[in-house]
Amino acid sequence: MDPLGAPSQFVDVDSLPGWTDAYEAKQLDCHQSPVEKAQVDVRSPFPYRKDINEKIILWKGDVALLNCTAIVNTSNESLTDKNPVSESIFMHAGPDLKDELQKLKGCRTGEAKLTKGFNLAARFIIHTVGPKYKSRYRTAAESSLYSCYRNVLQLAKEQAMCSVGFCVINSLKRCYPLEDATHIALRTVRRFLEVHGETLEKVVFAVSELEEATYQKLLPLYFPRSLEEEIQSLPYLPADIGNAEGEPVVPERQIRITEKPGVPDDASDEEGLEADLSFIGSHAFARMEGDVDKQRRLILQGQLSEAALQKQHQRNYNRWLCQARAEDLSDIASLKALYQTGVDNCGRTVMVVVGRNIPVTLIDMEKALLYFIHVMDHIAVKEYVLVYFHTLTNDYNQLDSNFLKKLYDVVDAKYKRNLKALYFVHPTFRSKVSAWFFTTFTVSGLKDKIHYVESLQQLFTAIPPEQIDLPPFVLEYDARENGPYYSSYPPSPDL
Repeated sequence: MDPLGAPSQFVDVDSLPGWTDAYEAKQLDCHQSPVEKAQVDVRSPFPYRKDINEKIILWKGDVALLNCTAIVNTSNESLTDKNPVSESIFMHAGPDLKDELQKLKGCRTGEAKLTKGFNLAARFIIHTVGPKYKSRYRTAAESSLYSCYRNVLQLAKEQAMCSVGFCVINSLKRCYPLEDATHIALRTVRRFLEVHGETLEKVVFAVSELEEATYQKLLPLYFPRSLEEEIQSLPYLPADIGNAEGEPVVPERQIRITEKPGVPDDASDEEGLEADLSFIGSHAFARMEGDVDKQRRLILQGQLSEAALQKQHQRNYNRWLCQARAEDLSDIASLKALYQTGVDNCGRTVMVVVGRNIPVTLIDMEKALLYFIHVMDHIAVKEYVLVYFHTLTNDYNQLDSNFLKKLYDVVDAKYKRNLKALYFVHPTFRSKVSAWFFTTFTVSGLKDKIHYVESLQQLFTAIPPEQIDLPPFVLEYDARENGPYYSSYPPSPDL
């Protein structure tokens, strides 16, 4: 304990400037005016969220000195690692911590275990073990590091903790590249706060002088502090941003965990020697992927089970998604034919498709499909609606039914499940007939979601005018055909 009257060496998290505060102070110093809402066709998968940013603190200092509910200790499997973070925590916590750790009997890589804070200002210490990094085992290292951060956050949620102070879990002794590890740390925390943000008030990243610059550079990618910063950061996001929880996505794995260990998914699929080879060890918890050509043949013959078909479809979609994230799609983005706007009356995200901006005969339609997946993957995880402007389209802009069928077949099930309405604006008789044939004979489950909208006035009963960015030519056309709609919201420029 501190001598009577001496200032405490511990730092209260409430006294630290937040991630947003630093940005607002910088703007004030530079006499910058607030950035108006930019007109963009693509939003980041990590959009600007002020409520989340207010929970984030970047602090250069010793995590052991933080006065918060829990701090994180990075260690080895026996919880005896000697690194600067651990040594400082042990020194400030006192000898009782070592006795407590002996009761835990170690901690496996990726796990998180809890002890009291003892003489620390923090009430608890969450101990976790980061992976040893080798380039040829990069995938395993990424998954383990993700598990470290995710399990720490989950433990904090379960224990109803208000604040958590993270050290940099990937210690230098374990050779993990700092920038790669920081991407995983930030996106995992971001995804967790998106879903469970109400359970945590503060998340502090306690970094050293060596680590601070990397965190300063990468934090805007995952926690943009304005729409402008979100747009500027978008090109610097890595191709792999993980799944909806931030977990690394590996489309192709040779070994997969089975739902019922020791029990074949479909005994009739494998016979004789093949059945023997499909298991590893006497108590198999993993199964080989199997002969891909044989699976495709079974699909064609209609003999593959529904579960196997779904797994095959998910793998195919993941391949498309990885390709979409790696491909240069700037030429498709420049068309401004697909973009995110506001929300409808039910609070669902509104996505806009501008038919006239799609030069079907001039662009690579496979790249168009990749671009759709790239933009929509993070949107489709929640309920959304589509607004398709058929206004002033001609044969030059008509999407082929084969392309639409391929798009419908490729996308993940979440796209179809979470699409709640498709507003078909300014349809022609011919387009209505085509849509009826397509939704009746080509795809199923879409017909009931289509709403034909003859005027913008009808559209605004479902989506407030201030929540949708309208191309000027759509407004002009609607004014000619249906009379002007008077609103205080001007059309969006440059669309």
